[in-house]
Amino acid sequence: MIELKDLNKSFKVAKEELHAVRDVSLTIEDGDIYGIIGFSGAGKSTLVRCINLLERPTSGSVLIDGVDLTKLNGKELREARKNIGMIFQQFNLLSQRTVEANIRYPLEIGGVSKPDADARVKELLELVDLTEKAKAYPAQLSGGQKQRVAIARALASDPKIILCDEATSALDPITTRSILDLLKSLNEKLGVTIVVITHEMRVVEQICHHVAVMSEGQIMEKGSVHDVFLKPQSETARKLIEPSDGQTSLANRENTLRLAFTGDESGDPVISDMTLKCGVMVNILAANTEEIGGKTFGQMLIELPKDKQTQERIEQYLQGRGIYYEVGRPAESEEASASADPAEREKSKKATSDKAKDELKEEGELI
Repeated sequence: MIELKDLNKSFKVAKEELHAVRDVSLTIEDGDIYGIIGFSGAGKSTLVRCINLLERPTSGSVLIDGVDLTKLNGKELREARKNIGMIFQQFNLLSQRTVEANIRYPLEIGGVSKPDADARVKELLELVDLTEKAKAYPAQLSGGQKQRVAIARALASDPKIILCDEATSALDPITTRSILDLLKSLNEKLGVTIVVITHEMRVVEQICHHVAVMSEGQIMEKGSVHDVFLKPQSETARKLIEPSDGQTSLANRENTLRLAFTGDESGDPVISDMTLKCGVMVNILAANTEEIGGKTFGQMLIELPKDKQTQERIEQYLQGRGIYYEVGRPAESEEASASADPAEREKSKKATSDKAKDELKEEGELI
């Protein structure tokens, strides 16, 4: 089990303090696939690096199976990290080593004997379907194949936890799906706990069981993917989930409704039936369908007539059909904060850049 308690992480930037992670408390159960999602600058990558202490929290606790990593000395932390694999966005493969040599690297560092290491490498190559690429070099691989090597390397020490920091954002949609299917399969076969950092809702929908939504370093909401998709509580979640122009949540427009369909509804088609029974025409602003946990979910944003009595008739109709809906509402304060301070996001980028060399050195323990 992963437990984050009152976690904070701050950086010093130009004599000012930047709060990248603020008072985060989160519990991730063994065997879960847990998504942490948010827009750029939300603090999600900093948060995941706090789990294995690539970033040491300013305050708070990181407990893995009851052991607080922040209280371990260097040797104890290196030992604890053997249970935590990490997959990076840019693969971080060693260009002068073959595929099998890249996978063997953490085993060599761990002092595993050559016969045992060879057997483990062979097993992992088969697991990620790269046996035929064993002697190839990273430059000879596609992006998806490189990420499969990175996954195999992360599994080399038989970890209990795998952290994925935007592991599919550099891949095309088809390759992304294949990598996510692989991660899901590894979770089912090996029981490994997977934490997925992403800014893409489709990644969460495809493989995650639970999700936390981040904005400005804070957890805005968390729960099962089903519940967050069906009833988003924060403005950030709505922007990530709703079909929109990617800038402003359409549900914040006046006289709009967001309808959510779980696949359990029965009867006549909703919009045409509503038009006939309520005697009113509505404008469909956007719509989409997603598959979550093997089940199809849909949503639709519709623009209503301005007449309040007509709006009430439509709401009564939806209630009678048992269809979940949300009425358009003003944007919440979290978005005003997020959009009002681009300087803070620039400071965050600079802080990350300034620390890059130190992080790469420490990441060597994890690859």
